[in-house]
Amino acid sequence: MSTLHLPDPIAAYFAADQQNPEALARCFTTHAVVKDEGHTYSGLDAIQAWKAAASAKYTYTNEPTALEQREGCHTVTSRVVGNFPGSPVDLRYHFRLERGLISALEINV
Repeated sequence: MSTLHLPDPIAAYFAADQQNPEALARCFTTHAVVKDEGHTYSGLDAIQAWKAAASAKYTYTNEPTALEQREGCHTVTSRVVGNFPGSPVDLRYHFRLERGLISALEINV
């Protein structure tokens, strides 16, 4: 795999994704919004709960493979492999950054 140069907040997100819900929540601004699987999670408590629920339900690895930047949005394509229906899958993570943290994240296929 070639090495991607991800912006620091996005690299921190993917590192924290393999740690715990608290570490992941620290990657976001106070009023950040995450959209995933048809649900919206607003604020750090909701984002932490979202990560905790996903971690309890699934075991997975997440390997970024591509990065695009357009109109203030960083889109990372990542290969996700785990014990969930449809694995493996390439997901697209659409990040908006603000002052060194993630202010918005939308995940889709």
